[in-house]
Amino acid sequence: QVQLVESGGGLVQAGGSLRLSCAASGRSFSPYAMGWFRQAPGKEREYVASITWSSGTTNYADSVKGRFTISRDNTKNTVYLQMNNLKPEDTAVYYCAVKRTMFRNFGDWGQGTQVTVSS
Repeated sequence: QVQLVESGGGLVQAGGSLRLSCAASGRSFSPYAMGWFRQAPGKEREYVASITWSSGTTNYADSVKGRFTISRDNTKNTVYLQMNNLKPEDTAVYYCAVKRTMFRNFGDWGQGTQVTVSS
């Protein structure tokens, strides 16, 4: 079983930056991909970005392209989300998740970390 622990959230002014981390624990951790999602109050959880574990191929939601960067450190079983030029609409709880194989959905959700962007 994989356990995910997110960190790095906080309160920041619009235009500021934050870096989220998600550390995975578990034996023989080697997923197909890891991803970041977010859920704002009263809204459904939405996809933010993902990265394949082996090749490092990245994908982003249109709303964060050019502002957010996802990366991973395979040696530390950790995925990062660098968030620049933050906007108030980025305010949400951010979750990381694992995609164990190409054909499975994301799962093994972490507990989330709150990001609040003030205007």
